Amino acid sequence: MRHWYIVCYDIRDPDRLRRVHDKMEGFGAPLQYSVFACDLTLQEKVTMIAVLADLINHREDRIMVVDTGPVEGRGMQSVEFLGQVPPDLGERRSVIV
Repeated sequence: MRHWYIVCYDIRDPDRLRRVHDKMEGFGAPLQYSVFACDLTLQEKVTMIAVLADLINHREDRIMVVDTGPVEGRGMQSVEFLGQVPPDLGERRSVIV
């Protein structure tokens, strides 16, 4: 079963930040520079976490992974935007103005 995950990160070193961002582009759609929406299976989530764990400094950096639920369920409907919706989400979300 696929779930929507929101992945947010705070990476202190600019080189690590770029590497984490580049890897995250392979797992999901950027909502903001350090926030991604990811449609993943459990195995894909495990892979993503393993890849990210190898990139970060565990004493300085932080990554948060939030499971918003099954893709077929509420998933991304639990995420609201003020202003412009990220283009990779298409018509899945409406804009709150």
